[in-house]
Amino acid sequence: MIREVLKMGDPRLLEPAQPVRRFDTPELRELLADMRDTMAHLAGAGLAAPQIGVGLQVVIFGVARNPRYPEAEEVPDTVLINPVLTPLSDEMEEDWEGCLSVPGLRGMVPRHARLRYQGFDEKGGPIDRSVDGFHARVVQHECDHLMGILYPMRIRDFSKFGFSEALFPGEDVLDE
Repeated sequence: MIREVLKMGDPRLLEPAQPVRRFDTPELRELLADMRDTMAHLAGAGLAAPQIGVGLQVVIFGVARNPRYPEAEEVPDTVLINPVLTPLSDEMEEDWEGCLSVPGLRGMVPRHARLRYQGFDEKGGPIDRSVDGFHARVVQHECDHLMGILYPMRIRDFSKFGFSEALFPGEDVLDE
């Protein structure tokens, strides 16, 4: 089922999410199905449970090769529950981000260039990956939602924040 995505300004987006205690339950399967439907409907790269009003540490993300965005590397479809992120270096990279909870806007956001993420899949199986580039950016963006952080809170230079159609005239830019 496609769920409503909360918009920046909704106080629920600022609340820290709670850990998932039980895996492979009907409730978790239903939540993940709704998150997948919602993300696909909105052509997003990722979605966090708090964005649809569910205060649990659950994120999904994935990006297939897209000819409209040839510079974006493929990111495998992933369910990540109770994540822990560990930067692998002090190197930071800035790049443009958007978000389904901040529709129509883009901003230049600093993120760790390389990181390790650990957590669990929907059945409670362990996940442990070291990633860089766009994959690392997507994971950090989604996991920020679990701490009540929206990407505009990380922007350093607000001259690089604005409406997509003004920043990128004539381009078809995806949110999140």
